[in-house]
Amino acid sequence: MAAMPNQHESQHELPEVSSVWLRAFLEVARLGSFTGAARTLGWTQSAVSRQISTLEGALGGTPLFDRLPRGVRLTETGRVLVPYAEAVTESLHGAVRELAALREVAGGRLRFGAFATADAGLVPQALAAFSAAHPRVHVTREEGFTPALLDRLTAGHLDLAVVSTTGRAPLEAYELHHLLDESLYVAVPAGHPLAGSGPVRLGRLSDAEWISGSSRPEGTLLDVALRQGFRPRVAHVVGEWTAKQGYVAAGLGVALVPALAAASVRPDVRLVPVLDEGGPARAVYAATVRGRSPAPAVAAFMGALREAAVSVGVSARAMA
Repeated sequence: MAAMPNQHESQHELPEVSSVWLRAFLEVARLGSFTGAARTLGWTQSAVSRQISTLEGALGGTPLFDRLPRGVRLTETGRVLVPYAEAVTESLHGAVRELAALREVAGGRLRFGAFATADAGLVPQALAAFSAAHPRVHVTREEGFTPALLDRLTAGHLDLAVVSTTGRAPLEAYELHHLLDESLYVAVPAGHPLAGSGPVRLGRLSDAEWISGSSRPEGTLLDVALRQGFRPRVAHVVGEWTAKQGYVAAGLGVALVPALAAASVRPDVRLVPVLDEGGPARAVYAATVRGRSPAPAVAAFMGALREAAVSVGVSARAMA
């Protein structure tokens, strides 16, 4: 009984075929002439003939053209090859076009995430400028806390994340592009004794009832109170920023407001600047994964974020 052929023995080895050969082949097939193809390609006739001969050799030595007294004509082998050669060259042209679009930020995608208060002013301003300059880039965004955004970044679901030092997330594993240092305000009701006053030390509010997104200050903006020597008493746990303002306006407590959210405060709430003792409350970064090459769209958006950060920083200083 005859042995079954080995899988590798039963398959024809694919020849190494150059796109240059295919280009010459398609031009000769289109014009029916080596001389015409050479003129169109800017080559010599012998160069075109050499490319065709090399391609024929790579494909088993079967002629692709019948050489006629005047010009050439496709053989059956050549006729079969034409659509495949066209598909290969068109795929290569498509790849070149798409890669050029990526370089010029005229296509491709941008996937980014940001924490909530960055979405209040910094991110919309940057995104508006980026979209106006690069309208053909497909943009998707996510909102979340810094640790979750970093997890999404590591997993490859995001290209960039706007994050902060709040939350005690480990940032060492990431490439951090500094955007701004953010100061804090205390939101108080309009009739509060501190309403309209100048910068205050947070310790003056050590006896106040606080409104926060967590019952524990650790890992939140209220971390700054721990660093200043007192543990704030959280009276109401409220996650949504607009709801926090409602609680403050009703006199149910005070809340910390980062500078990025200061412009969106309602009129019946007053903001009191917190003295930056020992440096700003938190830093804001655009984070990418270290060792992972960012796409041109990511670099362009980074530039838009930096410009927006300058503008937002100026506005925050003017408000203070």
